[in-house]
Amino acid sequence: MAYFANRAVNLLNLHYAIHSVALFGSGAFFFVYLLKAGVPVPGVLASLAGILAGRFLIRPAVVPAAARFGLRPVLIVGTLFTALQFPLLAMVDGIGPALFALCAVASVGDTLYWTSYHATFASLGDLEHRGHQISAREAVVAAIGIVSPVVTGWALVTFGPRIAFGATALVQVAAALPLLGIPNIPVARDVPGAIKAALPGILLFITDGWITTGFVVVWQIGLFLTLGESFLAYGGALAVAAVAGAAGGLALGRFIDRGHGLKVLWLAVLALAAAISLRAGALGNPALAVVANATGAFVLCLYMPMLMTAVYNQSKQAPCTLRFHVATEGGWDAGGSAACLITAAAVSQGAPLVAGVLLALLGAVATFILLRRYYKRVSP
Repeated sequence: MAYFANRAVNLLNLHYAIHSVALFGSGAFFFVYLLKAGVPVPGVLASLAGILAGRFLIRPAVVPAAARFGLRPVLIVGTLFTALQFPLLAMVDGIGPALFALCAVASVGDTLYWTSYHATFASLGDLEHRGHQISAREAVVAAIGIVSPVVTGWALVTFGPRIAFGATALVQVAAALPLLGIPNIPVARDVPGAIKAALPGILLFITDGWITTGFVVVWQIGLFLTLGESFLAYGGALAVAAVAGAAGGLALGRFIDRGHGLKVLWLAVLALAAAISLRAGALGNPALAVVANATGAFVLCLYMPMLMTAVYNQSKQAPCTLRFHVATEGGWDAGGSAACLITAAAVSQGAPLVAGVLLALLGAVATFILLRRYYKRVSP
């Protein structure tokens, strides 16, 4: 089967599955815990903007490190470093030194991890089976998301943040083990034209960072407030959403790989725009918010294969896959931090969170234009 034919991708997906236990467990509580710890909504959004700005500044250092050691050691170190943010998250008490330390550590860990992860997945994956491989990853991740948020919410209420987030850190450390079995991908020290080749990916990731801020981050904050700031209710809502997400993506990857990407793009982006609108209208209504959260998870399993098939395939064909992702991740940081700061400023002036969610519609339109250009070029 094309879904599981590549052993290296299977190991990388196993790693990502373990990583997702942390990502969709304590990681999904990252921003809402800051609210509980006394950081106001604008401060939470400004903190994320600060993390993204730090990533943007640090990211160029990944290239010389990977050129010296290869991609696998950088990815392993990034995986281990990402674990450090969870014990720090438990120490946050309002705006202060612990929050600043958390932002700094998250910037370094995320920079090392995401840049090297995307470059590794793009390099090890197959052009002709890319949609299958991404869809398989997203379906497994969605299934993990059914259990992780419920367990994390229960652990936070029962044992407190130090134990709950400490356990997540150990899971994140365990995610490094499958990486020992993947090939170490060398990176050239000098590659002319690498940044120019990355421009399409940079634009796509700027829009994706903008979308993620409204559709995920601002929405999670609004959902938590709508559910009465209950960790258990919030975790339950995320689990319900994961059930919908687990059913969403496997079939789509097959259609993309068969050359139907342009046709499926309309479905994915229209569904994304509808889900953004539904989430904006659901804030303040707990029952509708749970439905909107589940619908959005299903839509992400349609949207992500469309986006990442284009990005991964372009990066594998670029002069340097790693430099491509360094540049594109920088675009994501720029788009995400801009949307965070705009929303933080609006909320601090009295605007509702709905405005921040609706900002994602602008990103959806821009993403559609960019992906349509790509799939028109590659469709038979």
